[in-house]
This record gives sequence, C-alpha cells and structure tokens, in this order.
Amino acid sequence: MVSNRNRLHVALEIDAGTDPGVLDVATLVQQVALAEAAGVALVTIADSPLPRGTGGTPGGGIEAGVRAAFLSQRTRRIGLAPALSVTTTEPFHLATQLASLDHASLGRAGWVVSAENSAAALATIGASPLGEPEDLRQELGDVIDVARLLWDSWEDDAVIKDTTTGRFLDPDRVHHVNFTGASFSVTGPLITPRPPQGQVVVLGADTLGVTGKLDVALIDAPDLDAIAGRARRAREAGAALVFAELGVLVDTGGPAARRPAGQWWPRHRLRHTGSAADLLELLERLAQIVDGVRIHPASLAVDLPVLADTVLTQLGGATGGFLRETLGLPRPVNQFATI
Repeated sequence: MVSNRNRLHVALEIDAGTDPGVLDVATLVQQVALAEAAGVALVTIADSPLPRGTGGTPGGGIEAGVRAAFLSQRTRRIGLAPALSVTTTEPFHLATQLASLDHASLGRAGWVVSAENSAAALATIGASPLGEPEDLRQELGDVIDVARLLWDSWEDDAVIKDTTTGRFLDPDRVHHVNFTGASFSVTGPLITPRPPQGQVVVLGADTLGVTGKLDVALIDAPDLDAIAGRARRAREAGAALVFAELGVLVDTGGPAARRPAGQWWPRHRLRHTGSAADLLELLERLAQIVDGVRIHPASLAVDLPVLADTVLTQLGGATGGFLRETLGLPRPVNQFATI
C-alpha cells in the first residue's frame, strides 16, 4: 500500500482511450462501478462543444453534465466531475447545473474547469474566440467567482418549510449576488438551494492562470522534478490540493501492451507503460510531492480492470460521503451568512 503523510487520492478520466463515435451507456455505468468499487475518489468526464467522431465523421455523445447526472443515480460514493467550458456555457446556467448535480449525487459533485477558445468551438454559440490570454484568464476568474457566489446565494438554513405559516423559505437568507464581470453580469440569486457540500469542488489545470481559485490544481508535466516544482508554485498560489496528470498503459502481456503509448496522451504528460508493480512504485514517489493523481488509461476496457485488481485497491480507497470530505477539503463558509 502506498504510504505517506497524506493518502494519495485517485481521480480517473473515464473518456480516456474510448472511441468517441460510440455511445455505450451500459459500458459507462460498468466502468464507473468498477472504479467506485476499487476506491477511486472521483471520475472526471471530458467534453467538447464540437461534434465527437473519428475520421471527420460526427459521432454520438451525451453532454458531460448530463452523463454525470445519470451516473449520480447509479453510484453511491464516487465523486462526479464533468468538464464544463466557461466560454461556451452561460455562467448562471453552469452554476445551476453543478449545484443540481451536487443535490442529485448527495454531495459528490466536482467541476473540471474547461476553457474552449477555438474558432470552431465558439462558433457553436455564435461567438468569437477571446483574442488575448489575459482576456481568457479574466473570463475564467469571473465565471469561477460568480459560480461560488451563486452557490452561496442561498444560506444553509434558507429553506424553513414552515407549514404553520405556509412559508417555504426565509427571504432574508436568499441573496442577490449583483456580479459584474468583464463580459457578463449576473443578478441572482440561484434558483437552486445551496449545494450539500456548500460549494462544488473546482478542479482545473495550473496553466489556466487562476490557480488560487481552484480546490484542485491539475499538473501536466513530463517528469517528477517538473511536477514537484509546479506543485510547489500551485500551493504558493493558493490551490488547496495538487493532482498530477498520469497516462497509464499497464503491461498485461496481451496485444494492448505492445501498442505504442504515444498515441494516447500529450507528449508533455507523465506516463507509465509497464507492470502494475512498477506503477505502484511510481505512485509511491508521487505521493511524496502531490496530493493525488488523475489517471488517464490508454484503454478503459483493457487497463481499468487491471488497475482495479492490482493497483487501486493498494492505495487505501476513498471513504465516501461528500466529495469534499473524501478529499479532506473543508466545507466553505457562506459568503453571505448572516449573524
């Protein structure tokens, strides 16, 4: 078992290594159930506003937030974190969707912050890409800030359900956020009561430029030294937790093990191609410098069963309850709380 001062949390990207032209809900449920049984803390669900397919042919696909909501009713403990783009999703609707997911999952929602900025992606909503990096960083920061405000716009005890007076809520504990960003404004309040976790767990790449606003900073780097340096800077910037991105192809002795690994992950990503024992050794080393890993299997169908049987069960497993509790994150104090 990996041993360090803090247990190494494991996230799993469940779109990794799959054929984007195939829509197989039954397989999705089976894979997430396997990950949950193996003690994975959360699954992340990739997405794009563009049609998914191979060879230029659009393929079937269900939006990541909808997939997460579907999985919330078919899982009990594992966290569910869809990727939702701040540039192609209206901020109020984004915050509402994530708050609803947290209620549906009884406190297991996360959000992988995405920032699609290609001309093709923005054309899906009739918009143009943000031209300057600073403009994109501003948009990212504004959407994260307003989402957190909206999640807090209902205080925890706003819903009173007083049958004697017929009052459902205390209006003094529901607040307008009155937020004005660089490209949008939101009055609020949210149409959904405060999420069970208080606020949804926010994950995002440390390269987005908003590390201090993240609960979990995701680090994509090619080696342990680079990960260690960026992990230190992410913590200094204010990220509560740091996860390393890790591409994995487990040597099973079959044909999948003999395929070249470079086709599955970015060249700059830390990767493991070898035995389960060697992977455990790598995770032992990672546990000294980061709080968790997000595993990107080369093939879910091939690698996930092996990981579940030989690796994931050695890491201690997640304890259940709210995702924040699983990750050791405190429940945020409501920004509008009255005394």
